Amino acid sequence: MMKENFDVVIVGGGMVGAAVACSLGGSSLKVAVIESVPPQAFSADQPHDLRVSALSIASKNILETVGAWNGVVKRRLCPFRRMRVWETAGDTEFCSDDIHYSELGYIVENRVTQLALLERLHDFANIELMCPATIDKINYSAGNLTVVELADGRILSAKLLVAADGGQSRVRQTVGLGVSSWDYKQHALVIYIATDYGQQDITWQRFVPSGPQAFLPLTGHYGSIVWYNSPDEISRLKALPKDDLLRELTATFPDCLGKVNAILGTASFPLKRQHAQSYVKPGVALVGDAAHMINPLAGQGVNIGLLDAAALGEVLIEAHKQGLELGDLTVLRRYEKMRRNENLKMMTVMDVFYRVFSNQALPVKFLRNFGLGLAERILPAKNKVMRSAMGLEGNLPKLAKGEPII
Repeated sequence: MMKENFDVVIVGGGMVGAAVACSLGGSSLKVAVIESVPPQAFSADQPHDLRVSALSIASKNILETVGAWNGVVKRRLCPFRRMRVWETAGDTEFCSDDIHYSELGYIVENRVTQLALLERLHDFANIELMCPATIDKINYSAGNLTVVELADGRILSAKLLVAADGGQSRVRQTVGLGVSSWDYKQHALVIYIATDYGQQDITWQRFVPSGPQAFLPLTGHYGSIVWYNSPDEISRLKALPKDDLLRELTATFPDCLGKVNAILGTASFPLKRQHAQSYVKPGVALVGDAAHMINPLAGQGVNIGLLDAAALGEVLIEAHKQGLELGDLTVLRRYEKMRRNENLKMMTVMDVFYRVFSNQALPVKFLRNFGLGLAERILPAKNKVMRSAMGLEGNLPKLAKGEPII
């Protein structure tokens, strides 16, 4: 079979991989996206998926600028204007009105975001989506074109191979990029609920000794609960009949949740931190979970992955305009320089947050309550925290600011 030549081959057509491809859409680069599992079609009357993300304003800007946001809007999303964080004595509430934005962010099912991006790919003549497609073999040697052999016999060559294939990235392992990682001593239980309240505009997180409790609003009378606890306790809760779990949920969660009418679905996952020791090698770049996995406390995982996608797209388009080789290490290090420290900063902040709020020592408890109370009173600091959560601070790629790159 003839070898097909591509400038960029992206392994993984999830949210981040599809966003990389969309950022290159309409350019003169020839791009392939390989995805093994096509997402199920969306229907407006189906239940919400368990896997949802709190998309930041920066993420919305990226999706809007590459032309995929309308695909989200026409399916389903829940805007939120307020975010509340509290513990026994400390309490602070953030509101988008305070910084003159209509929303802080949007709760969107991961599949909805992925579908909107994949749908947009079909508009670009320079992008080929291969889905479903599985990889048999990756032949990589630094300084040469990478050859990808698919199970259906197709053979692709790539000047640049992009790993967007998740935390257990086969690409990352094949090319020998190492990671540092550790497990937190907690799991998270996600519970899809029907509530008495109508659609809400607030997300909240409460800290208790056993771990955080969080609520994310969904469209209509629905919400997503995230219950953090020890692995043994999460296993016990997950094994309970739904009526028993509902009783435990009602007894444990605060009254502001409102009456929970039904538990409609559950899923659980371990909390893990992982960071690639480098994001790039000659002819290879890592994005999203292939590069980093972060504590999900503030829901920033997908957002920093989309920022990776925007930054890589920007670097590649600029390099192509300058006539540079896409797989050249000096080009790829521009991307790594834009993203690695920014991601490390976010991971460290989430780590400190997690450790401070998991610590029951009295001085620490006093300081965090004092800190939350202080945050409520010092508006410039409060507004800066809000802007950071919205993805409006730091070294932002153009797409995150709503600026086109092509």
